[in-house]
Amino acid sequence: MELQIIEHCGQRVLTTSQLAESYGTESKIISRNYQRNADRYIEGKHFFALSGEELRRFKGSRQFDDSLKFTSILYLWTEKGAWLHAKSLNTEKSWEAYEMLVDNYYKLEKQLKVLSEREKLEASMRLSLMNSEDVTQLKNEVQEIRSMVQEQITLDHGQQMRIKKAVATKVYEITNDKAKRTRLFAELYRDLKDRFGVASYRDIKKHEMLKAIGYIEAWIPKKEIAVSAATLTANRKLII
Repeated sequence: MELQIIEHCGQRVLTTSQLAESYGTESKIISRNYQRNADRYIEGKHFFALSGEELRRFKGSRQFDDSLKFTSILYLWTEKGAWLHAKSLNTEKSWEAYEMLVDNYYKLEKQLKVLSEREKLEASMRLSLMNSEDVTQLKNEVQEIRSMVQEQITLDHGQQMRIKKAVATKVYEITNDKAKRTRLFAELYRDLKDRFGVASYRDIKKHEMLKAIGYIEAWIPKKEIAVSAATLTANRKLII
């Protein structure tokens, strides 16, 4: 059985007579099923009911048999509506017919319009280029965000211990005097905080840890700097 293809509101539909013919029954049986279970059928989902000007326009755009020319209301059944009718009839033949309609009629309207091979290729290329550009842009944005985050991460516990160890090594390297060490610890930590603009050495940024280690290793106490400067001045006077 070859059905005349009817489309309405972007989907394939069947008239009551077409549905009846497919199910091997009469149109009045289909109409009666609908009337008995009208509360289950939703217009726009299970069927479309055309009348008045809408029906006249619809008829004018298609060729129907004479039996439909004088109808005042035309019911068009969607796939979901056909399923409800198959359920009402509940015969082996109706279910077989329903499966046939889904496979060979309704299913086809769900498929996208087939593009030519050239159109497919062009569309695929455009999509690939677009995706490539989008992916590149996304990678760049992710990298920027990652860099920003990395710049804000402070020292973890292990790195804090490395800073403390470097400070202790430097202080013990300078003097064995316990009283002087206490002063040097405070001075070095204060200079370290000033150098990296933080409230605590723990707030030093992770990516600046090696700079901090280098600063500690090269650090000279202010008193020694002053002594060295005074000695240099005195030596110059002697030379003069």
